[in-house]
Amino acid sequence: MHEMMKAIATAALLLATAMPALAAPAPVYDERPAKLADATGVRDYERRAVEIPMRDGVKLHTVILIPKGAKGAAMLLTRTPYSADELTGHGSSAHMGIAIDGYDSAPDVVAAGGYIRVIQDVRGKYGSKGGYVMNRPFVGTSLNPTKVDHSTDTWDTIDWLVKNVPESNGRVGILGISYDGFTSLAALVNPHPALKVAVPMNPMVDGWRGDDWFHNGAFREYNLTYIWEQVATHDNASHYELPEADAYTHYMRYGSVGALASAHGLDQIGFWQKIKAHPAYDSFWQEQAMDRILAKAPLKVPTMLVHSLWDQEDIYGVPAVWKAMKPADKDGMLFLTMGPWFHGQEIERADSLGPVHWDSDTGKWWRRNVLAPFLAHYLYDKPMDVATVTAFQSGENRWQKLSGWPEKASSAKLYLHADQSLGFAPSDKEAALDYVSDPANPVSFMPRPNKQVGYEGNPWPTWLTSDQRPVSGRPDVLAFTGPVLDKPVAVGGDPVVHLTASTSGTDSDWVVKLIDVYPDEVPMDQAMGGYELPVTMDIFRGRYRESLSQPKALTPNVPLKYTFALPPVNHVFLPGHRIMVQVQSSWFPLYDRNPQTFVPSIFEAKPADYVKANQKVSVGGTEGSYIDLPLVSAPPAE
Repeated sequence: MHEMMKAIATAALLLATAMPALAAPAPVYDERPAKLADATGVRDYERRAVEIPMRDGVKLHTVILIPKGAKGAAMLLTRTPYSADELTGHGSSAHMGIAIDGYDSAPDVVAAGGYIRVIQDVRGKYGSKGGYVMNRPFVGTSLNPTKVDHSTDTWDTIDWLVKNVPESNGRVGILGISYDGFTSLAALVNPHPALKVAVPMNPMVDGWRGDDWFHNGAFREYNLTYIWEQVATHDNASHYELPEADAYTHYMRYGSVGALASAHGLDQIGFWQKIKAHPAYDSFWQEQAMDRILAKAPLKVPTMLVHSLWDQEDIYGVPAVWKAMKPADKDGMLFLTMGPWFHGQEIERADSLGPVHWDSDTGKWWRRNVLAPFLAHYLYDKPMDVATVTAFQSGENRWQKLSGWPEKASSAKLYLHADQSLGFAPSDKEAALDYVSDPANPVSFMPRPNKQVGYEGNPWPTWLTSDQRPVSGRPDVLAFTGPVLDKPVAVGGDPVVHLTASTSGTDSDWVVKLIDVYPDEVPMDQAMGGYELPVTMDIFRGRYRESLSQPKALTPNVPLKYTFALPPVNHVFLPGHRIMVQVQSSWFPLYDRNPQTFVPSIFEAKPADYVKANQKVSVGGTEGSYIDLPLVSAPPAE
């Protein structure tokens, strides 16, 4: 027993002496610091990341960039679903103007104005907590059961900023593009007293009438990828997978857009379920249309609405808000800019749009002469000389300072003639020009291959200015061309389509385009010889002819009247040019195909529902088709 105890003690001693060697930590072989400290000493600004509490306790991630030495500086706020951290971390420069050189920021204006830049993730996105709802409807509507929305979140954010950023002068401006333009508009509903100016640029306003999701009832298929990536995860980490490089092939393969969405997992996305449930312009869309909401909210904040005349995403919004709010603007606080840009191009280099050149950098001119003085006036009390309306007139390629929009327009009917010509006088010859619309061979909005969004060389930003010659010769496109002009024709306002047409089907889409046809040769610009430049164009889904909210089957083979406005224009058709109007019945794959058989929901159309239809456009006589053009005074000849 003694020997056993001795052996145990000896073993314990050996184990104890061996323990330190066994427990010794492995040598560190990592050259990275345990916690990285930014080299802030070389920066010309200070970066603060804060979590601002909202009234319901949810905290929103907010990045504040403050110029070094700032005192009494105004704050410029943007509320975004696109990552505040990414939008404030561009490049490797220590200069604030470079750090924010990205989407929405207009860094030249921010840097020159000495502004404190604030960018916040909206609730449910990236660093912010809470649930995410696409274009969250407002409190008090049947669509929002909570007590918070973008208006309340903006109010709470501004209230925190003016109390916790001592370098500021207590004044805040809000600006943003697209979704961030929508949140800028939302700030105008019950605005915080410290909100002194707003610049909503290309905002999402009405997703059914003509912004992101539908145009007059036709669904914009290209946005399926956006819906997935924006809603599926809080940080857009999951991508919509594209097995085909050609979007035309992708959207044709599945038949209806509902079948395609199901195949790609969108049925689990709440917003997609809402779209499927509301294909018509019912209360779901009407209650959240920002122009309707703002028409009921007295304007308390000086606001400049910024519109791109070739906005490929949100071309409906700004003109609709302007029309809704300007009549009640007794204090002259509502301003408008209309520039020759694609979506958001106003904060980029903008001397051209696709192949069309404007003779100067229109974006820089606008930022320097309009945006900068407008913000400085209301945030720093500096003088400004900014007109109520600043509009670029394409064709003449000049900026105009106007007192209103449209200004002094007169109506002129541009008639479609039986010989496929155009004229400002009606033709006595009545005719019905026909073509066959085949859903199996729809008219493409761009020449194939239709590159998917995100692919190299994607033409999405500039497609609205794409040459229309590739479709002019198709047998399912009617092209009406006017004579060579011997004097300028200036158009400013909303052209209104008055189309009389029949279909052998029970539903139909109608696409109408107003086009500037360039001379066969253009000096010093060979690429524009004979170019067919779209000035404005849009689509209308026939089932909504009588009511946007109550779809109805069309009576086959009976001429019916369709009336709808095209997006606004401010353009001069120059001498030597010609005016063209095109009519067709598909615009694929940008918009989903109409089966041309009336079904309750086109999202659920079956293969057998897609049929050829004989389309007839009535021209000549009292019932002939025409476009009502808003003519304005042409500039004097130089």
